[in-house]
Amino acid sequence: MDFAKLDELINRLKTKGFLNETELKRLNHEFMVNNTYNSNAIEGNTLTLRETALILQEGITIAEKPIKEHLEAIGHRDAFEYIMCLADTETELTERIIKEIHSLVLINDAKNKGIYRNIPVAIIGAANTPPQPYLVPFQMKKLLRDYKDIKGEKHPLEAAAEFHLSFEGIHPFIDGNGRTGRLILNLELIKAGLLPVNIKFADRYKYYDCFDHYYNNQHSTEMLTELIAGYEVDELERRIEMLEKQKA
Repeated sequence: MDFAKLDELINRLKTKGFLNETELKRLNHEFMVNNTYNSNAIEGNTLTLRETALILQEGITIAEKPIKEHLEAIGHRDAFEYIMCLADTETELTERIIKEIHSLVLINDAKNKGIYRNIPVAIIGAANTPPQPYLVPFQMKKLLRDYKDIKGEKHPLEAAAEFHLSFEGIHPFIDGNGRTGRLILNLELIKAGLLPVNIKFADRYKYYDCFDHYYNNQHSTEMLTELIAGYEVDELERRIEMLEKQKA
């Protein structure tokens, strides 16, 4: 993939100055609410964007919606805030960090949060079968080791996409893999000087197809890389436009 447009936008953004602390905090909060809604909706959470905002901003309980779905919103918010702290310090991605992110995501499941799965799993309709549970610790260590090499060889966005595809293929946890994986994806994008992306519920079938493409085409990351790059371009253009209006 040609990253020329993406890199040009990154360089343009660097020349536009910065948002002040209050503006950046508000922008990150709005992104967090949207990201929480979309990431949870992809996994079957039925809260609307408005309901998600009410829970996270006002602490309101939505009648007739399960407590589990409320906790999923709160857990994702806490995990998002955690990755933003990690990104500020450019913390290296480790198994401990991954488990800590998962622990926040799976706030409603004390027995399984932050713990690799102990049973085999199958992803219905997927092109791959996750490894047996006894292989998960080994494969996670290998993934993190390989990722260091990948980052040295590929564009950071493509490297983050490849990590995400591999992570979801291992499916290390009994639940919460998708939400955890997308948070890690954003952590790695931010650490690389990019903006976080919001994979939308409306695009979930395109997103699912990226995994089938990866496993049916000799681990080609092209489709997911293009999907993420499209989101990244949109975020960069929006941020540049915002800063230009600020100066006008």
